Amino acid sequence: MEAGLLSILISAPLIAAILCITIRSPRVCEAANLIAAGIGFGCAAPLAVISRNGPFFYWSGYVILDMTGSWVLLCSAIVYLLASIYSVGYMRMLGRDEKLWGYYALFEGFALTIFVSTIMNNAGLYWIAIELTTLVSTFLVGFERVAESMEAAWKYIIIVSAGISIALLGTVLFYWAGSFVLGPSYDMTWSALRDAAPRMNQELVILAFLLVLVGYGTKVGLAPMHTWLPDAHSEAPAPISAMLSGALLNGAMLGIVRYLEIADTAGVGSLARNVLAGFGVFSLLVGALFIVRQTGIKRLMAYSSVEHMGVIALGVAFGGILGTVGALYHMLNHSLNKSLMFFGAGNAMRLYGTKRISRIHTFGETFPVSGALWLAGAVAITGAPPFGLFLSEFVILRAGFQQSFAWAAGAMLLLLIVIFVGFLNHFRAMYYERTPRHEATDGGTALSAWCVTPMWLAAAPLLLLGVWWPAEIWEHLVAATRLLGGAP
Repeated sequence: MEAGLLSILISAPLIAAILCITIRSPRVCEAANLIAAGIGFGCAAPLAVISRNGPFFYWSGYVILDMTGSWVLLCSAIVYLLASIYSVGYMRMLGRDEKLWGYYALFEGFALTIFVSTIMNNAGLYWIAIELTTLVSTFLVGFERVAESMEAAWKYIIIVSAGISIALLGTVLFYWAGSFVLGPSYDMTWSALRDAAPRMNQELVILAFLLVLVGYGTKVGLAPMHTWLPDAHSEAPAPISAMLSGALLNGAMLGIVRYLEIADTAGVGSLARNVLAGFGVFSLLVGALFIVRQTGIKRLMAYSSVEHMGVIALGVAFGGILGTVGALYHMLNHSLNKSLMFFGAGNAMRLYGTKRISRIHTFGETFPVSGALWLAGAVAITGAPPFGLFLSEFVILRAGFQQSFAWAAGAMLLLLIVIFVGFLNHFRAMYYERTPRHEATDGGTALSAWCVTPMWLAAAPLLLLGVWWPAEIWEHLVAATRLLGGAP
């Protein structure tokens, strides 16, 4: 059953991409994308439940279904579905039907590569899958083919490819360290590296981990390797920005989590966790500084992604039940919340014809439903109650103070307060300042259900997960943490 669901999960976006390339009808491409996304979510949800009985291995051990990977897979499938629904309304607003087949074909390829990366059981194949996400998403970042988007696409592929090259060097060093234990030729699976880690040279493991941390940290958007992220998120179409932030970054963070497990087993986990915590705090600092002074609406969301990847990095670094569970729970909440925020930003940009915060005013009065949902998302993304991010951030803070990371937890708390004030100040201006007034464009006096429905679908569970942490999710994440060695 599990193998069949995985096969369907991978086949759905692949078939949809082929249909988009061959038929090229805008409405057929929209339908194929929606069906593939629905199938993806329909497969990812039961796979997350089934993984409780695993881990399971398929295709000669090259594919793994474990609790951590299935959780990241589920988060990605949720964003894929929401972004697919929103794409219908957003891309119709662009009025470029002749280009839609290319957009949807690339969209399916992007989702496919993200899915594949989460189930790779070989460190080398995982690196290849992450690199493929870069190659496919580069064309989506530059999809609008204007000077700014093309510049962002080039910046994205150059910086991220440089980071991935560093990760490749770290991967090679891990293989070399394992060769002294397992021989010159062996399958570089996660379990093989973990089992060999206690007998590996510790200095070599430290160097290899630092390289993969910097390499995959570039893909995650951890500061100071984050410089591609604001431009890419700002210039990509809004549904792609949601995929980049809510799905891709989690997939890259999964690699760091798996390598940290190997570092722990090798006896160098303390150093590795302190370095990761340092990157997490610095990401929060950079996010706070740029959020406070930001002028572009999508760049504001982009620096919020830098901030929240820093929060997840801190949860992973703190470890223990609370730290790792909080980080994984934060992945889900952030995926929902950032999808909501980019959908709202996409609506505002198209309706007001601008990306500048200073030219958007009385948004809530002009578009009450979309405005209310976007404002709720803005409150949620700052970590305020009663939304899911408050709960996950609170758990991570508790872990920091319990696990002798008081310095990092204290810095996190202070910077979250700064971000709360700075972020909501921008929304105060967009919602309650009346002059100078920039009217919505003539063609955008109303939003279609395609643009509003996914906002509801993101906001409702985000609120629910803030007031109620389902026991099934808690148990799943605790079990995943124990399998990672994050707690006794």
